[in-house]
Amino acid sequence: MTDLPGGWTLWNDEPQGRRILAYRPDVFNESSFPAECMPTIFVWNGSRAKRPGASQIRTETWHAVLYMEPEIEAYVEAFDSREAAVEGATEIARRFAAGEIEYRSAYQIPREEYFEKLDELTGREP
Repeated sequence: MTDLPGGWTLWNDEPQGRRILAYRPDVFNESSFPAECMPTIFVWNGSRAKRPGASQIRTETWHAVLYMEPEIEAYVEAFDSREAAVEGATEIARRFAAGEIEYRSAYQIPREEYFEKLDELTGREP
């Protein structure tokens, strides 16, 4: 298993399948911030088409996607293999934890309290 950057937890790892990383589940636990706001990185090779059931169709391309919450994608990268996508996901996690990924532009309606907490956790300047 690849070493994960601080704050990231391996949430799920299916052999030759989907892998999910979760950021600071201790913070995004309903008492501080809603669990659905927990940043996650999904690695999988499902279709990215926007039609019902499309994600169940397997493709040759693997993706690492940083979600800020359901339906809010902050960063997407494509890879030729699961192994490359797992490494890519770890790099995305490192960049996020270091405050290098700009996530505000993924939102149509700003969530200032949430952004301030993420800035604090990652050491990012607003």
